[in-house]
Amino acid sequence: MEESTIWWLMCGVAVGTELLTGTFYLLMLAVGLAAAALGAHLGLPLTAQIVTAALVGGGAVVAWHQFKKRRPGDPSARADRSVNLDVGETIMIDGWNADGTASVKYRGTQWTAIHRPGVTPATGMHRVAELVGNRLLVDPV
Repeated sequence: MEESTIWWLMCGVAVGTELLTGTFYLLMLAVGLAAAALGAHLGLPLTAQIVTAALVGGGAVVAWHQFKKRRPGDPSARADRSVNLDVGETIMIDGWNADGTASVKYRGTQWTAIHRPGVTPATGMHRVAELVGNRLLVDPV
């Protein structure tokens, strides 16, 4: 069996495993294995094929990791309006307690509202930013 066939088979196994597990990094390693297979077709010695697989596959993994790190993360489910319909609604806060909470009437029941750390609590209209347990984290409007 030729070396390129072995590289292509390993590439296929990596892609198949990626499809079963959903680990995108395996797809990046499969790119490295495909590069080694192309190197085998070009007649590179085995050592150069292995180095090609390592450099291309490892470089793709590092590049993908850096790309994912720079992207802004998805909002948490607590602050995502498509998950929690309370996010974005406005409430009226008449007064704050000494412990930094406020008791508000919202959706026909009493809720505890809290403000973000470092924000000076003020009365008036506030928008629900997220739910933290059974408390409403609010921002002034």
